[in-house]
Amino acid sequence: MRLSLPDIISISRQVRRALSRRAQKSRDAELCKRYLIIVLLAEGRSSVTIQRHLKVARAHVSRTAWRYFTEGDAGLQDQREENGNRKVDENFLEELRQLLRLAPTDCGWERSSWSRELLAREMARRTGVRVSRSTLGTCLKILRARWGRARARVLCPWRKARRQRRLREIRSLLSTLKPDEEAFYVDEVDLDLNPRIGPDWTLPGQQRWVLTPGQNEKRFLAGALSHRTGHLVWVEGDQKRSWLFLNLLRAVLRRYRRAPVLHLILDNYIIHYSKIVKTALAEWGGRFRLHFLPPYSPDENRIERLWLQLHANVTRNHRCRTISRLLTKVRHFLRNATPFPGSQPSLARVAYA
Repeated sequence: MRLSLPDIISISRQVRRALSRRAQKSRDAELCKRYLIIVLLAEGRSSVTIQRHLKVARAHVSRTAWRYFTEGDAGLQDQREENGNRKVDENFLEELRQLLRLAPTDCGWERSSWSRELLAREMARRTGVRVSRSTLGTCLKILRARWGRARARVLCPWRKARRQRRLREIRSLLSTLKPDEEAFYVDEVDLDLNPRIGPDWTLPGQQRWVLTPGQNEKRFLAGALSHRTGHLVWVEGDQKRSWLFLNLLRAVLRRYRRAPVLHLILDNYIIHYSKIVKTALAEWGGRFRLHFLPPYSPDENRIERLWLQLHANVTRNHRCRTISRLLTKVRHFLRNATPFPGSQPSLARVAYA
C-alpha cells in the first residue's frame, strides 16, 4: 500500500515547533526550506500548496519527505559533501576559457558556432568531466562570457613586418607633430534610407518591427577628425566620388587656413589617390600630406569609432520616411558629437523641426 505524504510525516506538535525554530535559525536557505517542507506536510498541507508557497518543485517535496521518513533529521542535511571532488574547478574553468577562443570547426565539429550542449560535449572529450547544460551555463557566467555578435574581419594582404612598420611611421608622426601642423583621420560613411537592422531591448514574447520605405536612397559623408582636438569637419554628397573627397579637403583648408601642413591618415580607397585628386594636391602646393594605412585596418582609423556611434544612435532601426529627415538627424548628431571622444551625443535630448 502506497502511503501519501501527510501519512508519512506524522510528528508531534513539539517536534514541529523544534523544526520551525531550526528553520528560523538556519543560515542555509535550502536547509530552511527542507525544514519547512516537513512542518507543512505534518500540518496536512498538500505538495501542490507547498510548491506554490515555497517555490520548489513537487518532486523536491516528495524526496525531502521520504528522506526524513527513512533517515530522520540526518536526511535533511546536505549530502552533496559525500559526492567526492567537485567537477568544476579552476582547471575546468581555464580549459573552458581556452576553448571559447576557438571555433567548433577548429575542434573537428561541423557546427559553426558554440552552443552550451556542444561546449559540454567538447569539455567532456577534453577533460573527461561531464556536466549538464545548466552547469555549463553557470560556468559561462563565472567566466563572464556573453552571447554577442561576431565581427567580420579581413586579413591584411601585407606581410606583418611591413604592416607594423607603416603603423609605427604613422604613430611616430602623430607623437612628433609640430605645433603649427594638423593631423586628421579621414574616411567616408554610407547613409541608407532603409535602416540598418540591429538589436534592441524588447519584452518577452515580442519582437520590435522596423518599417522600411522599401525603395532605398543613399547619401554619403566624408569626414576629417582632428587628432589634437577631436573636432570634425564633414561634407555631404549623393555619390562617393573623387569630388566628394576634394570637397572635404576644401572644407579643411577653409577651417585651418593658418596650418602650413595638413596630414591626412586614411585608407586605400581609390578616390583618395585618383588622377583628379593628385592634380588638386599639386595645385595646393603640398599643403596636404597623405599617409595611407595598411589595407583592412579600420581599427587604426579613429574616425571609424565615430561612424559606429553614428549608426548606433541614428541609422540603426531608424523610422525616417525621407532621406532629408534622416540627414537632419545625422547633422544634429555630428554637431553634438564634436569633440569626439569626450561628448555624450547618445544622451542628448533631441528636438527636430
